[in-house]
Amino acid sequence: MSVLAYDLGAGSGRALLGHLNDRGIETSEIHRFKNEPVKVGERMHWDILRLHHELLQGLTLVKQQGEQPESLGIDSWGVDFGLLGSNGELLGNPYHYRDTQFNGMMDQVRQELSSQRIFERTGIQFLGFNTLYQLATLQRSGSPLLHEAERFLMIPDLLRYFLTGEAVNEFTNATTTQLYNPSAGQWDSELLAHIRISEKLFGEAVLPGTRVGQLRSSICNDLGLSPIPVIAVAEHDTGSAVVAVPATERSFAYLSCGTWSLMGTEIDHPAISSQSLALNFTNEGGAGGTFRLLKNIMGLWILQESMREWDRQGQGISYDALLAQAEQAPPFASLFDPDDELFMPAGDMTTRIRQYCRDTGQVVPEEQGAIARAILESLALKYRRVLEWTEQLSGQAFNGLHMVGGGIQNRLLCQWTANSIGKPVWAGPAEGSAIGNMAVQWIASGAFKDIWEARKAIRDSFPVTAYEPQDRSIWEDAYGRFLRVTASSNSQAGSEV
Repeated sequence: MSVLAYDLGAGSGRALLGHLNDRGIETSEIHRFKNEPVKVGERMHWDILRLHHELLQGLTLVKQQGEQPESLGIDSWGVDFGLLGSNGELLGNPYHYRDTQFNGMMDQVRQELSSQRIFERTGIQFLGFNTLYQLATLQRSGSPLLHEAERFLMIPDLLRYFLTGEAVNEFTNATTTQLYNPSAGQWDSELLAHIRISEKLFGEAVLPGTRVGQLRSSICNDLGLSPIPVIAVAEHDTGSAVVAVPATERSFAYLSCGTWSLMGTEIDHPAISSQSLALNFTNEGGAGGTFRLLKNIMGLWILQESMREWDRQGQGISYDALLAQAEQAPPFASLFDPDDELFMPAGDMTTRIRQYCRDTGQVVPEEQGAIARAILESLALKYRRVLEWTEQLSGQAFNGLHMVGGGIQNRLLCQWTANSIGKPVWAGPAEGSAIGNMAVQWIASGAFKDIWEARKAIRDSFPVTAYEPQDRSIWEDAYGRFLRVTASSNSQAGSEV
């Protein structure tokens, strides 16, 4: 049986068709497209109508291949949202989480309610772009959008609404807002009341695997398709990626690696404690009644932004050539905390890397290879720190790390991560979010009985590359220096934004 998975990342999107047969799972990429923010005046938006167009393009290409999927699902990044008016139409393009209007609101709300109170009610880490602070910003700035809004939908909810006409919130993405109370199993009325947002905007958050309508008849008529059921999968892309982790043991650590890096483990109940608050971990919803105890790490965004900067300057370089230069650059010359707030904004990334190194008395990297090496080594060392914290909070000791997502195609990062943590890294599958998206659809149809049967099929169907740790003493010394250099970083523990 075939299913269609739309996987939307912060930089690109893709439509993959999955077939489940006696040989296991087979996937084929149907459509790939850019997802670029649009800046209008001082505001940064997502081009949501372009994304809807690309979803329709994916359906058109599926039709041209003679396929009729038995269902489809959409996953995307978290926190961002659209608002519908009384006539069911979208009120403006959704804002991008990196839009500067949200800067500083998190500190205001934390002063008013206290970090402990917010964390006790949500279990979600403090990031300055969380939906809680986006909505508070719009309310306090007198945004006309809120005066007209009748319904709140997150990005995959909204795109699903465009396809089906059904306005439904989904659990895993709802938890990323820092407005959902996992203990009560509903949106948190106290937090919504504090920021003066009506509870009426929000619907019940359905669990992954719920059928939430089918393709609109108008779309079916336009494209010549029969109605396709639409499934609310684990619609936060990391939630889908974790479904696809090909683990053999119930206790495992994962790193979903892309524009963002998200590291953590799967647990049965939220770990809401003073310790998880102090370390600024999060408890996001997962598939199959699970939660994801994890921490956001800035990820390959820093490298991607550096490459975009070089392109603008006419100094563009291919990814493979850059990695080759990084491998030849002097090791551990320049280390930094990837989660320092210095690296959150777009633009001038290499200038800020140099500033950090200059301010901490290190070698200031000038060449492209040296900058790339500094980024990848710093990420690998930060992964070790977060893995240690994950073991501490979960009370588990992991014998290795599963890496999934597009970032695993960076062999240097995979090997250096194994070197840093001193344990094996198992890399694969690369299209983890899309495959997890498919798996939830197959669980919903009864093709798999549960998430563990799906993981076995994924393990048997996709290659996993093992990286064994090397140069342990050298990396141990580098880790000690990394901790000293980053000791005063704003990202340490609860001060991360």
